[in-house]
Amino acid sequence: MSESILIAWSGGKDSALALHSIRRSSAYVVEALVTTFHHGRDRNAMHGIAREIIQAQALALGLPLVEMWLNEGASNVEYEQAWGDALRAYRERGIRKVVYGDLFLADIKAYRDQFMTRLGMEAVYPLWNRDTKKLALEFIEQGFRAKLVCVDPKQINERLVGREFDAGLLWDLPMSTDPCGENGEFHTLVYASPDFSGGPLKLEERERYKRNGFAYVDYQLAEASK
Repeated sequence: MSESILIAWSGGKDSALALHSIRRSSAYVVEALVTTFHHGRDRNAMHGIAREIIQAQALALGLPLVEMWLNEGASNVEYEQAWGDALRAYRERGIRKVVYGDLFLADIKAYRDQFMTRLGMEAVYPLWNRDTKKLALEFIEQGFRAKLVCVDPKQINERLVGREFDAGLLWDLPMSTDPCGENGEFHTLVYASPDFSGGPLKLEERERYKRNGFAYVDYQLAEASK
């Protein structure tokens, strides 16, 4: 019998790959996506993806979206409280596992494991310790499509923001860059997936801006997609 599970959803490639992996397993059935948004911006944390796009991803995946709301600059205590509140109903139904798309950062994994344990739950990492170059190529070859929506200019050229995540981008990245951006070099927005129904999301670029030292490109759904 398959076990119900939740997906920590960023809207980017790693969470999309983690979901894809879990959905191919007969051990689990995905109940919902869980995403954190910031009050006043209607954008998710770090990636800066518009809420309407995250909602469109969830619709294309045929999954409910659990929305958690935080003020920008919220403390870790507030973050953990929001997660606990958002997951309470699922815990009461006996759901005990949450999928994360982490790849190799041991300190982040240790924090998530400890936090989930405090909630009486368990973190699951279907991509853990995968070769990130092979994983990046697998993402492209399997028909996923994504754009770089956030770049750390201290690590890679900010002109790469807005670039398609494709073989050309992987070639252009500095040798010091992890191909999946696991060290925070960049974050992505998935607009096409083999798990989407109805084809790719149609996006329009709104603006480019800098925030807290990072370079962003802001997308919205094209009118034809709304």
